Amino acid sequence: MSQDPLVIFTPSGKRGRFPVGTPVLTAARQLGVDLDSVCGGRGICSKCQVQPAYGDFPKHGVTVAADAVGDRNAVEDRYDRIRGLKPGRRLGCQACVQSDVVIDVPPESQVHRQVVRKAASDRPITMDPATRLYYVEVAEPDMLDPTGDLQRLGNALRDQWDIPQVSLAPALLPGLQKVLRKGDWKVTVALHKPAAEAVPQIVALWPGLHESGLFGLAIDLGSTTIAAHLTDLDTGAVKASAGIMNPQIRFGEDLMSRVSYAMMNPGGEVEMTRAVREAIDALALDICKESGVDPSLVLETVFVCNPVMHHLLLGIDPVELGQAPFALATSDALNLDARDLGLSALPACAQVYVLPCIAGHVGADAAAVALSEQPGRAEELTLIVDVGTNAEILLGDTTRTLACSSPTGPAFEGAQISSGQRAAPGAIEAIRIDPETKEPRFRVIGCDLWSDAPGFAERTAATGVTGICGSGIIEAVAEMRLAGLLDPSGLIGSAEQTGTPRCVPMGRTHEYVILDASAKGGSRITVTQGDIRAIQLAKSALYAGARLLMDTRGVDTVARVTLAGAFGAHISPLHAMVLGMIPDVPLEKVTSAGNAAGHGARIALCSLTARREIEATVKEITKVETAIEPRFQEHFVAANAIPHASDPFPNLLTHVTLPAVSFNTQGEDGGGRRRRRR
Repeated sequence: MSQDPLVIFTPSGKRGRFPVGTPVLTAARQLGVDLDSVCGGRGICSKCQVQPAYGDFPKHGVTVAADAVGDRNAVEDRYDRIRGLKPGRRLGCQACVQSDVVIDVPPESQVHRQVVRKAASDRPITMDPATRLYYVEVAEPDMLDPTGDLQRLGNALRDQWDIPQVSLAPALLPGLQKVLRKGDWKVTVALHKPAAEAVPQIVALWPGLHESGLFGLAIDLGSTTIAAHLTDLDTGAVKASAGIMNPQIRFGEDLMSRVSYAMMNPGGEVEMTRAVREAIDALALDICKESGVDPSLVLETVFVCNPVMHHLLLGIDPVELGQAPFALATSDALNLDARDLGLSALPACAQVYVLPCIAGHVGADAAAVALSEQPGRAEELTLIVDVGTNAEILLGDTTRTLACSSPTGPAFEGAQISSGQRAAPGAIEAIRIDPETKEPRFRVIGCDLWSDAPGFAERTAATGVTGICGSGIIEAVAEMRLAGLLDPSGLIGSAEQTGTPRCVPMGRTHEYVILDASAKGGSRITVTQGDIRAIQLAKSALYAGARLLMDTRGVDTVARVTLAGAFGAHISPLHAMVLGMIPDVPLEKVTSAGNAAGHGARIALCSLTARREIEATVKEITKVETAIEPRFQEHFVAANAIPHASDPFPNLLTHVTLPAVSFNTQGEDGGGRRRRRR
């Protein structure tokens, strides 16, 4: 008796015998092969494309004949004529097995396809979204069968997709019958299933086969900026990214200022919640308009944010986070409807997932960084610094992961800086100062030429040189230290002390003039003593937090430093180390992860498995509270020096020479004026 044909799927290696005439999709389903389909085998969605392979396959012990898969039928011919099939491709639901065959499932046909994160690390995202599309054909109503339309839709999902039970979002019930009849009882439903044990909920439905896509928003809700990535939930591709300033800045530039506002102004938390939700609505509409995506197709949103922003997003008074023991209302991950947050730009049934918080001052943004960068899987002891108004710091390897937050303030983002501005065209983003002449040259956002290059003025005529952004001020302060314009304590020298007329008096101190185009109606861009102090405070808080984690691990050095955050991606490792923002390591061991919190949000948006992973991981991370650790203040004071008062920074000194200058000698202050004797 002859055996049924052997069907072998690659790359999974799964195999089994099936009767002649079995559709490839049927064989794949029975073997548990990862082969996608929305239409359920009707030949209209094209998700199940496969590539039969022919010839000898010694590895698999088979020889595949040229007719191992049946000829293309009318359904495939029609699809190829209208949309096109790549050479050798077949629709798995139409191609039928005739004899032993090897079937390759290409990446784009896999349900759990992987998407490589090119912008940060190369760890792929495995697509496993909580919301998926299903096409069904529903039995028409019958006088002899009084079953309701919703029940018959549920029966169709059970019979055609083996989904035993579903619920319907209440907002969809009034329109259900119209959609069924408009589609002639053929509809596509979007099912949201937040957990393996959950009953899936219908969150959207369309007449006929829906082919306009399904999208989600990954939102990093920061203290200063809100960044969003509009993501295709089928492919994982980012359709558009956009960001806006957080309007809560008007209530306070840092987190504790906003907590204070809520404490001092009854109803203040309601104002701040309303402001941020309106901003998110506006951002969602803008990003959809930019990408040409209908907002009604954005059915999922994932939020990552620090604890104060977490509470204000959810409409929770943040006052408990302003005083010990810094108690969160909840630290667990949350699954909500968009209407629970009053987000009117999204469909009422759109689902919202908020990542879990780690502790009172270490929030869902730090959890997202941990999900993105996986410090607990690092073989080398790795320090991850998410640089922002409130810096999140992780230190980990396969042994243990620690976390803390550090109140750096908004200086790193250009706020509280005299010539500071957000990163926008015209802002100085990089600067070099000649140590001999003390003359600066710089580069601005929107132009790849340095300011001393021919054509710079013409290339920047439209924007002008308008200010200095976060990465620019860091480089400016570090370059001033390297050029001998700034002493280790952070004092700017006078023109006589530094040998350059660019150091000009400003009250009892001095400032360094980068550009003075005021005579022509342009900007006057300087670095003042106040700017230096703001950067010192920010970088000292950052370094002290990192050092505190190192103390807890009992180490004086780390093997690797990863700079995260949209701002961290633009920081020069050399200048960050000259400034003393980060511990001393070999420069090649300092890397950028881009917006790791945003990437973590995107991973969670695309993968239910990742959500379960981070929900478990946060319970294993050890939180270190900087606010109650006595050594934090010690580290903070020592880190005020540039780069540091006591840490020697041997790796840094192999790359640069730090001038031994002092501008506060013989009773002088930073401005070179004698102090009055008492």
